[in-house]
Amino acid sequence: MFTGIIESKGELVGLQKEGGNVQLQVRADFVDELQVDQSVAHDGVCLTVVAIDKDVYTVTAIEETLLKTNLGRAKVGHQFNLERCAMVGDRMDGHVVQGHVDTTGTLERIETRDGSWILTVVHPKGSGWITVPKGSITLSGISLTVVDSAPGRFTVAIIPYTWEHTNLHATPEGSPMNLEFDVMGKYVAQLLEAHINARGGA
Repeated sequence: MFTGIIESKGELVGLQKEGGNVQLQVRADFVDELQVDQSVAHDGVCLTVVAIDKDVYTVTAIEETLLKTNLGRAKVGHQFNLERCAMVGDRMDGHVVQGHVDTTGTLERIETRDGSWILTVVHPKGSGWITVPKGSITLSGISLTVVDSAPGRFTVAIIPYTWEHTNLHATPEGSPMNLEFDVMGKYVAQLLEAHINARGGA
């Protein structure tokens, strides 16, 4: 489990294809604290550490992950938003994030405000892929609060600290963004859909 509070940024320094999978080599400043089999979220995608070599660790992205996230388009030099899994007893500063990306959206617009940025993201419509104003959304691994919401679209406000300490400042309009919708919202949507289907079949 994660919280969506980005711990560090890591640089993709190597890619190696193995069948339908890809081995990603990432350089980060906390590698000396990692162990093989630990989980790290990369732009919101939970991946398992499979090897460590000095200040570089390796994770494997399987074919399904490459298809459902933006990892399949990542190139050497990409800066990942990184978060290690939450520890029991820590404060929950973000919200419950599973590291299971639902879909990718597109960063449609970046609007500069006086001291902040408003990002507009569009995404496919799907069961449970909903947002609500003041609700939570995970955008490229970052726990954010929704400002405005509409079917297939939402906006978020970015403060200077988040802008500078994540990869958002280097993400141009039109870029694909990994999205994980709030797990509670997904459960509610699924329960309502099941209830409606049950009544329709009665």
